[in-house]
Amino acid sequence: MSLPGATENIQWGDDRVFKIAGKMFACSGLEENSRYSFKVEDERFLELTDLPGIEPAPYLARARWVQVDPETCRLAREDIEALVRRSYELVVAKLPKKTQRAIRGV
Repeated sequence: MSLPGATENIQWGDDRVFKIAGKMFACSGLEENSRYSFKVEDERFLELTDLPGIEPAPYLARARWVQVDPETCRLAREDIEALVRRSYELVVAKLPKKTQRAIRGV
């Protein structure tokens, strides 16, 4: 939620969804230690899904989203945070330039 313009809401009954300008960049379950998903770059998708605890996200894998199981994933918290920030950046990059400027306060 510290990312500029990011919003959080509950969607599909029991999913926490994080968006920027109405576009989803991450989601998770509501329970503590639930799985969470986010978008990654095409070239990182296969690399990450080869790691324990990370798999293609259901319904979103073709858009290059991964799902992380916090119980079995061995990536450091800082690495996961960087991947979520990158997901945010990937989504912002696809927004109209005017919207990007508004988010950045320019």
